[in-house]
Order: sequence, then structure tokens, then C-alpha cells
Amino acid sequence: MATLPTVFVLNGPNLNLLGTREPEIYGADTLDDIAGRLEDQAQALGLAIDMRQSNHEGHLIDWLHEANRAGAKAVILNAGAYTHTSIALRDAIKGVAVPVIEVHLSNPHARESFRHVSHIAPVARGTIAGFGAEGYALALDAAARL
Repeated sequence: MATLPTVFVLNGPNLNLLGTREPEIYGADTLDDIAGRLEDQAQALGLAIDMRQSNHEGHLIDWLHEANRAGAKAVILNAGAYTHTSIALRDAIKGVAVPVIEVHLSNPHARESFRHVSHIAPVARGTIAGFGAEGYALALDAAARL
């Protein structure tokens, strides 16, 4: 039996608090809610997902490397605040062959000015922002078409 192509879905700091942290900005869905919908969508697309979350920058970097070594079809990355601060994460993305799709629940450009700069966007395949949890579904559709 053939193994389905895998899309890694990596989530950064504080995303474990989805559903309770500032729901007026990030919505009422928990990360588990999003994962459940993505599992169904992935199955319909003939994909597998590997969804993970960490508040630690190094874990995200290690997982990017792992996705690359595993030959993942793509990585969907919501780096949270690391988007605006992490050169190390940017360098990790630039150093792997697997395409990375940047996702944000909110629209960073409609928020505080320090959120307007993404270190991820210049090295990502594309960015989806401002559509809430639906952004993950849009990113998975895009990953399926890569």
C-alpha cells in the first residue's frame, strides 16, 4: 500500500491557546478543532497531515528539517510571533527544499506596526492571512496543488 504524501502543519508560540486567547482576533476554534477539519480535508485530497505545535523556536526549526528529510509535499507554517522576530526560522526555511506556506489567522497588516514585517514571507512559497481558521484549509488546498 502506497503512503500518502504528507503535509506538515507547524504551529508556533501561543497557538496552543487558540479558542481562549483573544478570540476576537484569533477566533473560537481550538487547534484541535482546526486539526480535525484538516484531517478530513487532507483525506479528501489524498494527503496525510502531521500537525504539531511548540512554543519553542528550535522545535519548529527541527521539524522543518524533518519535513525536508522526510520528503514532505509541503509545510504549512503559522509561526506566530516568530514571524516577526526569527531570522533562524527564516534561514531554516531558506535552507530546505520543501515548499513552505505561511499562514496567519489574523491580518498582520491590520494590526500593530511591529507585525507588519514578516521574516518568513520572503522565503515562503506564499502567504495566507486574515481568513481565520479557514486560512489553514486554503493553505492545504494550495499544498495539494504544488
